[in-house]
Amino acid sequence: MNAIWGGMLLTGIVYGILTGRADAVAEAVLSSAKEGVSLCVTMFGVMALWSGLMEIAKEAGLIRAVTGRLRPVMRFLFPRIPKDHPALEHIAANCAANVLGLGSASTVYGLKAMEALEELEEERRRDERSKKEQVSEEDIGHKAVPVKESEGSNGINETGQRQKRKRIPCKVVPRGTASSEMCTFLILNISSLQLIPVNIIAYRTQYGSVNPTAVVGPGIVATAVSTGVAVVFCKAMESRA
Repeated sequence: MNAIWGGMLLTGIVYGILTGRADAVAEAVLSSAKEGVSLCVTMFGVMALWSGLMEIAKEAGLIRAVTGRLRPVMRFLFPRIPKDHPALEHIAANCAANVLGLGSASTVYGLKAMEALEELEEERRRDERSKKEQVSEEDIGHKAVPVKESEGSNGINETGQRQKRKRIPCKVVPRGTASSEMCTFLILNISSLQLIPVNIIAYRTQYGSVNPTAVVGPGIVATAVSTGVAVVFCKAMESRA
């Protein structure tokens, strides 16, 4: 992305100079810089307001209450996450911020959710290793059990139990690879349903829109469709895993 944007800027500047519009390029650079600072100040105030409200909601226990209300949805979307795991609370907070259209304010909860999911996956890796070590010890014990000659071809020992290596289903991913929950969370985060696109309304207000809230209805429809497609896609891929 840096190369793309840098190339576009350089192309525009070079073209402006070659076509004798260097003054227009300089004026555009100065006015854009001023406009960028003004937009940053506006968005800083909006983000600070909603980030503060989210922190108050968290300290007041509202986020935990929302997590409880969303528990059936969370269990459907993330069936492998333990019901009391901290990742669910972070995911719920991120989803709530995205529903309110607070893309920037939801970033901190998204990062915490990914960290919690990585810790959960690391716990699964440790459990997987311990199970494999336990199976290896049991296999060594089974090899020491004598097998009757008349039944040796069938692999049945004296107790009548068939000797088979226990297979442990592979439910974990290698370190450095995104887990199924991480992929699902990322896709839902990108396609999140938005009821109040606060950032877009702030942008439209900054640029003098006559009706800044006109995007609310189309935004709800568009994000509802994208979220529905995302859920179907995640469940389809999960069933194939």
